[in-house]
Amino acid sequence: MSALAIAEAAPLSFAQSDQLTQLFDALDRDGLLWASGFAAGLAHARGDAVPAASASPVESVGQRLTVLYGSQTGNAQRIAQKLAARAEAAGVPVRLLRADAYPLRELKDERLLYVVISTQGDGDPPEDARGFVEYLQGRKAPALDQLAFAVLGLGDSSYPQFCAVGRLLDQRLAALGATRLFACAEADLDIDAVAAPWLDLAQAKAEERLLQELHRATVTPLRRAPQPAAPDASREQASREQPAVAELLVNQRISGRDSARDVRHIELSLTGSGLNYQPGDALGVWPQNDAALVAQLLAALHLDGNSVVTHGEHSLPLRQWLAEHRELTRLSRGLIAAHATRAGAAGLNALLADADATRAWLVEHQVLDLIQRWPAVWSAQELVAALPALTPRLYSIASSQAEVGDEAHLTVALVQDRRDGEDRFGAASHYLAQQPEGARLRVFIKANERFRLPTDPDRDAIMIGPGTGVAPFRAFVQQRAAGGGRGRNWLLFGARHFHDDFYYQLEWQQALKDGRLDRLDLAFSRDGGERRVYVQQRLAEQGKAVVDWLQNGAHLYVCGAVAMGKDVHRALQAVLVAHAGYSAEQAEAYLRELQQCGRYARDVY
Repeated sequence: MSALAIAEAAPLSFAQSDQLTQLFDALDRDGLLWASGFAAGLAHARGDAVPAASASPVESVGQRLTVLYGSQTGNAQRIAQKLAARAEAAGVPVRLLRADAYPLRELKDERLLYVVISTQGDGDPPEDARGFVEYLQGRKAPALDQLAFAVLGLGDSSYPQFCAVGRLLDQRLAALGATRLFACAEADLDIDAVAAPWLDLAQAKAEERLLQELHRATVTPLRRAPQPAAPDASREQASREQPAVAELLVNQRISGRDSARDVRHIELSLTGSGLNYQPGDALGVWPQNDAALVAQLLAALHLDGNSVVTHGEHSLPLRQWLAEHRELTRLSRGLIAAHATRAGAAGLNALLADADATRAWLVEHQVLDLIQRWPAVWSAQELVAALPALTPRLYSIASSQAEVGDEAHLTVALVQDRRDGEDRFGAASHYLAQQPEGARLRVFIKANERFRLPTDPDRDAIMIGPGTGVAPFRAFVQQRAAGGGRGRNWLLFGARHFHDDFYYQLEWQQALKDGRLDRLDLAFSRDGGERRVYVQQRLAEQGKAVVDWLQNGAHLYVCGAVAMGKDVHRALQAVLVAHAGYSAEQAEAYLRELQQCGRYARDVY
């Protein structure tokens, strides 16, 4: 009879009691304490009363589960938290850690490890997992013969390196000798469709593995190392699923009428929502798809928007499913493949056979484009099941509550394109741009613990934020002015044109006058003729000052697109080589050290 079966049986027969006694006789003190906690967790999961003293087992490394996550937008963190909570409810001792809080020295002794990690950009790890990934790939990575592991990768199949980081870690851990408990799972935009069964399997395997350790119970427990606290994001997790309602106060275009981009300044009231944030955090917005887009899709598929579709726990009209619960502006490989089986079109099959062409099509097109280009028959039920679930979008908050109180400000660029004579928009940016003042939006706060102002207000801050990447730095400057301190503020901003794209121009100029901003360097790429100037050129021009600020303790921040972040990183390396006398390797090591100690933070997307 298994230990799990014994623990769940009630009442015990004489034979079962004897088996349980023999099993526990084989345990040392720490093993007994762990077993007590395991049984308590099982009882708790069944709803039975548990004495408080039984709920805190002292576990050895071999008798615990470590859940590690690397998250750029919070999805990996959310899944990891869900796994940890389920494991604890089942009586499994568990610690939950962000990747950059994990003590790398402990990896060689780890016995059971689950990793939930996203991939961003062109196959890059999230900012909070870079050190962990580099360590595993390096020569210092230890043999992991004692480790059992599993990996869940999150990604977006419209990008070339879909789930590349999850796949890399899965392969590297196995190459180091660790035992793969089950295959690496790769989740696309519809995360929960893959994450839910992975969580079920992960929990079952964790219980099974730790019960094996319970049976052995001959290993001398290791001294329990201090555990760095993982950020408490229960507030974000709960509010993501049950968002607050915020009233739209201001929806103002801040790009010029001749600008190629429609950029909005959005102000939302958080009064009564219970939501609070810090500079550097993001606001999650649940969008709705445009009614005209929904109507076009229904017409293209010859479907009745009023027909009721039951999927999961919900029964809703098809029109409501498409408007409020399904992604229509993002394509996935899975949807294209499913459509290809219905369309039977040679052109679509040829597209799927060409990986590069498929990737380009995913980036440049939407669901309606697929339907119009290659018509096929879908039932309402099949369509709802095949489309990925609509997900919230995250926007860096462009305000500090020290100045704006119960408000949150956003800087939102409308994503738009024109294809075959028809307009295409991004779901959330279009939704926000169309909302009238007084509209009520569903929102939540997503904390960004890795993008924080210096705790010492006397430290200098260098802020690099081209385009809408300037948003969090508006919050930083507001917060620094309210908090006092002697730290200097240096902003490097870039956009296309001075006249049309200098977002918050009057605010920055006033900040320079009143001393809230000490330096402002600008780069307008389309105003210089054929020679285009970007923020990285300004870094090179001011390289001596950059090095001087850094060597005197300044914190460095970068916000914006992934490609820009890479260009800026290379420019910083070159500046350190030119003005600090470093070799290329030393410059990279210096920047890595700044990242590890929290003085070089990037929020790239």
